[in-house]
Amino acid sequence: MKKLVLGALLATISTHAWAVDKSLKGEVKLDGSSTVFPIAEAAAEDFQKEYPNIRVTVGVSGTGGGMKKFTVGEIDIANASRKMKDEEVKKAAEKKIEYVELQIANDGIAIVVNSSNKYIKSLTMAQLKTLWEPGSKIKTWKDLDPSFPADPVKLYGPGGDSGTFDFFTEHVMGTARLSRSDYIASEDDNVLVTGVSKDKNALGYFGFAYFTENQKILRDIPLAGKDGAPVAPTPETIEKGTYPLSRPLMLYVNKKSAQKPEVKAFVSFMLKNAGRLSKEVGYVPLKESIYSDVIKKFDAFTSGKATH
Repeated sequence: MKKLVLGALLATISTHAWAVDKSLKGEVKLDGSSTVFPIAEAAAEDFQKEYPNIRVTVGVSGTGGGMKKFTVGEIDIANASRKMKDEEVKKAAEKKIEYVELQIANDGIAIVVNSSNKYIKSLTMAQLKTLWEPGSKIKTWKDLDPSFPADPVKLYGPGGDSGTFDFFTEHVMGTARLSRSDYIASEDDNVLVTGVSKDKNALGYFGFAYFTENQKILRDIPLAGKDGAPVAPTPETIEKGTYPLSRPLMLYVNKKSAQKPEVKAFVSFMLKNAGRLSKEVGYVPLKESIYSDVIKKFDAFTSGKATH
């Protein structure tokens, strides 16, 4: 009898702990990084199954494009594949936009070539810089390495509003936004995937998740690590940070928006499911202890006990 009572009590507690207020209504607006988009989109789809009266819209105008909207209060959440820039922090302050920064996963920027390219086995960061720097003299692959064929170089990469562009240029060039301009640019990673997959002389860069989805038609290029040995992008090397182009994926949440029940419910849902969702879409989840800290940070933020 006692076991039956205890079982019923636990079932009741569990039901209340996971109860969903389906009466909640409203809209949640996100925009920003194409890299974060798959996680945000997956979270929105799952969330709306539980909260059918809340509309979640996820834009994909690049980290820079999302920040432009976020720092003037046009959206509730900015998805970002880099940290906020000083000028964006200043702009938010001018508009009195308070916010919190929340990491949701890790990612790496994959350097990829057409699957028919068999001669590039690995590259150094110095070679990447020589290839992508402004005024680069690398016009054929032989210009980069005498052992490579004299085929013309065709480059694909993110546009100027992309957080991937900012991160790549800062870590490869040493200065953000410093890059040669004679390449095919797009904020849509799928456009880059298609371009490289159809051009035998192509090389491009974009988020690791897009490579894992398309590894049957692309080949990734390992990069020389700190000891000079080539390191391929994998969930393990990205989590450990041994892959040279590892990076964090972020959410920035407007404090005023976070006071709305629908926005708070969505962010809480996304944080609690970020590990599962990031793994499902090909990113590298954080440790559970870190997710716990991120959730506590958001809870403290919405209760007025903490900012940023």
